[in-house]
Amino acid sequence: MNGAALLVIAKDPRPGHCKTRLCPPCRPAQAARLAAAALTDTLDVVAATPAARRVLVLDGDPARWRRAGLEIVPQRGDGLARRLANAFSDVGGPALLVGMDTPQLSSELLADGLAALRSYDAVLGPALDGGYWSVGLRIADAAAFAGVPMSSPHTLGCQRRRLMQLGLSTYEQPPLRDVDTIADARAVAALAPGSRFARTLETLW
Repeated sequence: MNGAALLVIAKDPRPGHCKTRLCPPCRPAQAARLAAAALTDTLDVVAATPAARRVLVLDGDPARWRRAGLEIVPQRGDGLARRLANAFSDVGGPALLVGMDTPQLSSELLADGLAALRSYDAVLGPALDGGYWSVGLRIADAAAFAGVPMSSPHTLGCQRRRLMQLGLSTYEQPPLRDVDTIADARAVAALAPGSRFARTLETLW
């Protein structure tokens, strides 16, 4: 078993609470269904990946997401940077964190990031929109996210620079496309045609 924890940070998929950039063409309830499918796919892959701990860092009601082998902790703090920092602090030890926006994620990619934490101080998985789909730290440090603008085309570049400023050796994972718009949703579904996400997308229209 890998000595690092595997974290998923997510919003509870409720209409109007998540994936609002899918609307239109989606209605809020349809966007929430897609978000729920993406989170379920992600948790399934996490469950299949050897890790010291598996933790869902959730904004919302945990009842729907309880499953064997999965800890659920609440998100804490104002803004995503603070919530990321608190997630690493709450779990402690080496950890790799991913979001709920990449249902094409594989156990191989997660294992790659976890393994890198044995040799590197940090891990970063670039997203095609200028953000990142994974971030890992061998030692929790809120300073890693200080001053990094989130949900911006410049997030990835700023995060890279911040890790460099702190002198952290960083391993970069392969880039992935995350789901923000309906074009993203269709492209990601094509990459993972057998996923719950892809099946849900097919039922919407």
